[in-house]
Amino acid sequence: MPDSNPTLTGGCQCGAVRYALMSEPTEPSICHCRMCQKAFGNYFSALTGVPRKDLVWTKGQPGIFRSSEAVERGFCRDCGTPLTYSYLEHDRISVSIGSLDDPGRVTPEVQYGIESRIPVFESLHTLPGQRTEDYVSPEELAKMASRQHPDRD
Repeated sequence: MPDSNPTLTGGCQCGAVRYALMSEPTEPSICHCRMCQKAFGNYFSALTGVPRKDLVWTKGQPGIFRSSEAVERGFCRDCGTPLTYSYLEHDRISVSIGSLDDPGRVTPEVQYGIESRIPVFESLHTLPGQRTEDYVSPEELAKMASRQHPDRD
């Protein structure tokens, strides 16, 4: 890793792949396109990026899937966590905001691919919410102890 301190760090759920961003990420967004929905297994992807030189792999390397002639996506081969998105001809790479150790530091500023936005997305914020301990027994909660890598190196 370069001598300077990383701005943010992140990695996959199991800890096999870790990275550091050496500059402040920019252009935080969410994308509703069908490819991003499939790649993330979700209604959308959330991404932010840096120049390629500012993404340093500190542990392991991601698997790569070329989802189109223009784009490749990085993921953990062990646990499947979506990690990166990049246009092949651009000198920029995006990381999934959810893979950051502190995802709350990044707030999306724009939405892309809205032609594929799932209609329910507009009303998700109106659904009632519950804390996990309110609907899971203490015995079940004990079994749910996280095996994922902690949000730090």
